[in-house]
Amino acid sequence: MSQSASASQAKSNPFEQSYTPRTPVQMMVSRFKKNKRAMVGLWMVVIFVIVALFARFIAPYDPFVQNMEIMLEPPTWSHPFGNDEFGRDILSRVIYGAQISLMIGIVGVLISVVFGVALGTISGYFGGLVDTLIMRVMDIFMAFPSFLLALAIVSVLGPSMVNVMIAIGIFSVPTFSRISRSAVISVKNKEYIEAAKAMGATNALIIFKHVIPNSIAPIIVLSTLRIATAILTASGLSFLGMGAQPPSPEWGAMLSTGREYLRTAPHVSTIPGLAIMFMVLAFNMLGDGLRDALDPKMKL
Repeated sequence: MSQSASASQAKSNPFEQSYTPRTPVQMMVSRFKKNKRAMVGLWMVVIFVIVALFARFIAPYDPFVQNMEIMLEPPTWSHPFGNDEFGRDILSRVIYGAQISLMIGIVGVLISVVFGVALGTISGYFGGLVDTLIMRVMDIFMAFPSFLLALAIVSVLGPSMVNVMIAIGIFSVPTFSRISRSAVISVKNKEYIEAAKAMGATNALIIFKHVIPNSIAPIIVLSTLRIATAILTASGLSFLGMGAQPPSPEWGAMLSTGREYLRTAPHVSTIPGLAIMFMVLAFNMLGDGLRDALDPKMKL
């Protein structure tokens, strides 16, 4: 009788038997999947990454080969995006340009993450005079408009793709340091930090094992959003001739050279402009989705 009673009780409460608590990561993934804009942004980013990684196999033509016989031709079946002022296939150049834009955005943001998080963590964890000095230096950098600061840095270092990445990394450091500092301040007084100190853990161990891992969520969101800003800034610098130099298929440089043919061949500048727009839009939607998914106050 006891066995049959327990069996009937299990059948009457199927939810109690099958329910298992979800981890914070599973809850974050669930919130992210329910955000349609975030999923669209994710798939757009995945497509851009695949195109960049396999550009050599996807591009139908060599992006540097010139053919003056078909210069400025409009889109055709053989050249879906048309040809530029030197007869180069615009589709192939846009595909290879995805490599440059993604590399500039990711490397530039990585530079700012490394230095910004380091400075923000030191400032927020130790406080006092160290905090004051670091934050005042960051205030000086933030007093300059980001694009003008990047333009000034590239003007000093010289126009090149590497210098553009350095400039983007430098002007993004203050933003990352402030976000990291705020996250560290909210974490450093938690009970587990006090327990680690009471057990004799060093400051370096506490920072790397407890503080940074528990304050990394806003850094991930900001990194995704700053990649979009970095791509847009790099394109602007290349448009002014301060970024990647010809014949590099960088989208901003392509947009700059195509402005001379806006009336006769608008596709030369329209296509790279649309590529910039869609890549920036993709990272912005992905970043917004990550922000909503990582927010513990969001409800399922």
